[in-house]
Amino acid sequence: MIPRKEEKHHYHGFEQGPIRPPSEARSLLIRVTRNCPWNRCAFCPVYKGTQFSVRPEDHVIADIDDVHRHVDRLRKLADGQGRISRQEIELHAQNLAEHDQQAFAAAFNWFAGGMTSIFLQDANSLVIKPDSLIRILRHIRSRFPWVERITSYARSHTVARISDAHLKAMHEAGLNRIHIGLESGSDAVLNQVRKGVDKATQIKAGRKAKKAGMELSEYVMPGLGGRDLSRDHALETADALNRINPDFIRLRTLAIPGGIPLAEQQRSGQFLKLNDLEMVREIRLFIETLDGIESMIVSDHILNLFEEVQGRLPDAKPGILAVLDGFLSLDPEDQCLFQVGRRLGIFTRTADLNSPKRRAKVDAFCRQYGIGPDNVDQMIDELMKRFI
Repeated sequence: MIPRKEEKHHYHGFEQGPIRPPSEARSLLIRVTRNCPWNRCAFCPVYKGTQFSVRPEDHVIADIDDVHRHVDRLRKLADGQGRISRQEIELHAQNLAEHDQQAFAAAFNWFAGGMTSIFLQDANSLVIKPDSLIRILRHIRSRFPWVERITSYARSHTVARISDAHLKAMHEAGLNRIHIGLESGSDAVLNQVRKGVDKATQIKAGRKAKKAGMELSEYVMPGLGGRDLSRDHALETADALNRINPDFIRLRTLAIPGGIPLAEQQRSGQFLKLNDLEMVREIRLFIETLDGIESMIVSDHILNLFEEVQGRLPDAKPGILAVLDGFLSLDPEDQCLFQVGRRLGIFTRTADLNSPKRRAKVDAFCRQYGIGPDNVDQMIDELMKRFI
């Protein structure tokens, strides 16, 4: 297993890490580890320049207890419809010590979101000792028995090395969904971006998670192979997922902000990034190759060109392909308008091109900044960097 660095300092109050999946927007975030134990992926800007550490188990337990205390108070303050006056909230908050403010903020946001799910941070909570994670999960369940879902990020490399018995025990203790960054099923791509895992291990990990009874979200990154490996990336990724049959396949289109290794590879010409049109063709090949599985395709991020590329396989497959083909059949001017409108948040689906009001907004933006089919790719790259 990966060496784990245990901390030996005093508890300084509730902590939260920097990220969580979009689907966990209403979840309570409980930080089990800090940063990422691998932290070498060439495409990832998160956690760079940070050191991985495991939070002491008693610190995590203290966080859970602090939130429980605030939630208990909020439930007592709420009326029959679950509402609390601003005055009561401010009165409760002003009497808190400074180190307790963040725990209250987390509890209040969770209370407002319905208190149905919890997400364990940071990048790979399953890397800690299995017995410790099981004790944390059981404590969460004892404090918040009504919670419907407890979720975590996990690396395939880590999951593949956990025993089936421990994975099953984690599920029984409450961990009922994990998010794995598959990114690609191509060994050539995985090696190029320093993912630290191969296709066979990705498949093994996915199958083990499913066998343990957990819901499995696998993240795929269209464009990660660049132009040279685009076809291999699409076909091998689809093949890996066909062998796993995850509950969710979540698309996260590649964007390349400055300061990451892949940006340097792009500047040197070693990595040739796909433009939107090439990306659509790659996604189409990927979707077309998915076969024999019942996964839910999810496109829930602004980095993705199509929000409507979504639905449960196999029934949704023809509709998804029709969306992609519809875009490919547009004239270059309309393709350009949709690319810009989508990344500005004005368009959510290709049918929005038929809205005179929305179309006029995008058209005005393009005229103001001189954007057209010949230079739209450069502008899109700059816009996408802002979403990371």
